[in-house]
Amino acid sequence: MKELIHNDWQEVLGPEFAKAYYAKLHDFLKSEYRHYLIHPDMYHIFEAFELTPFSQVKVVILGQDPYHEPHQAHGLSFSVLPGVKIPPSLVNIYQELENDLGIKPVNHGYLEKWARQGVLMLNSVLTVRNGQAFSHRGKGWEQLTDRAIQLLSERPDPVVFILWGRAARNKISLIDTQRNVVIESAHPSPLSAYRGFFGSRPFSKTNAALVAMGKEPIDWQLPEHVDLPVG
Repeated sequence: MKELIHNDWQEVLGPEFAKAYYAKLHDFLKSEYRHYLIHPDMYHIFEAFELTPFSQVKVVILGQDPYHEPHQAHGLSFSVLPGVKIPPSLVNIYQELENDLGIKPVNHGYLEKWARQGVLMLNSVLTVRNGQAFSHRGKGWEQLTDRAIQLLSERPDPVVFILWGRAARNKISLIDTQRNVVIESAHPSPLSAYRGFFGSRPFSKTNAALVAMGKEPIDWQLPEHVDLPVG
């Protein structure tokens, strides 16, 4: 079978790629990419998995749907490519990061540094039609990403799960909360950030949990300047 992810996620998720639901999803996506503008481009669908191998995941930040405007989505939840205007939810994430840890916001929304430190930035749906939020919901992605969450939860090495908003918090049923750490709050979107996201201190709580597990904390400080990734 063709290798879809170029690290240990391929072996972990391989049984899913062989199932009927994934074959149906694959056929759907082939048609969608042929007839519509889809985000992210097909070469970055699995970017979250590519940048954060299964064995190296320390933290999961769960999003819902990729950004659906041009040039935004590149496969990591909440992140946008360099040079793209920072979306409102990420503006609020940066504000909470400053309030929590004193880290000043940077002038870009590219979160690759977090991903490369073991923060799996996973959307529950990995593709979307341009301008049509949630247009690929219910097509099979949720079955794959739910399985990824379950596999991480079952791993002997525990994980910190950050669940922002109702959709993410509904995934708690997939997580063994006795073995892993779950940090929950309202979503950082402007519609809900003042209902419990601001003041929730997810970044310091995550690092405290990682230290308690005997792991290196995350350096949440992003670089001031980033270049567009190659490829």
